[in-house]
Amino acid sequence: MILETRAISKRFGSVLALREVSMGVAAGEVVCVLGDNGAGKSTLIKILSGVHRHDSGELLVEGAAVSFSGPREALERGIATVYQDLAMIPLMSVWRNFFLGAEPRKSFGRFDVAAARRVARAELQAMGIDIRDVDQPVGTLSGGERQSVAIARAVHRGAKVLILDEPTSALGVKQAGVVLRYIARARDRGVAVVFITHNPHHAYPVGDRFLLLKRGAGLGVYGKADITREELTALMAGGAELKELEHELRRE
Repeated sequence: MILETRAISKRFGSVLALREVSMGVAAGEVVCVLGDNGAGKSTLIKILSGVHRHDSGELLVEGAAVSFSGPREALERGIATVYQDLAMIPLMSVWRNFFLGAEPRKSFGRFDVAAARRVARAELQAMGIDIRDVDQPVGTLSGGERQSVAIARAVHRGAKVLILDEPTSALGVKQAGVVLRYIARARDRGVAVVFITHNPHHAYPVGDRFLLLKRGAGLGVYGKADITREELTALMAGGAELKELEHELRRE
């Protein structure tokens, strides 16, 4: 496993946000973390990405126990997180956003614009991302295209682990499909992917294993061979609660 948690717990005052959650992800694998609002997904990814420190349990990177002091330390260990806001500037070009904060330099520290354009275009094409013009403002791209640029940027910067925070939550069916395609391509390039979502219909096609969270606790980790999409949906939503609701809503 490149990234692993063992019985991780996190408390905020009197609130136990995570309770002994264990998971792991290997190179070339997609692990989907599913749960409803308040399940603990955000707390887990903030621990994985160095925003929060866990209170108990172990966080391991390539088998060594770590406790990150901040996101930069996690990034230095190859753990890149793409949040819903994507950390992009809409009025800047695609290539400027691609290198934001890591601009290639010529001698005397000058920004190598030609190299930035060339590399951005080549890296996007290598991921199969067809951007019409890397000079266009990133704000003119569709939601799925912006997500794909953020994924390609993280892969280019050497991410060993790519954590995606609800990348398909605000997208339509077609654009969600675009993002899922590029998640699969990152996986095929040997990147370990942690895909956070509340949508089992998006998780199931691309996921290799599935961690279900409910009220801060893990309900189990399932391989794709061990669970169907319908079973995954029922476990996540609470099969008993759905049956009870169906009974209440049935016409007399």
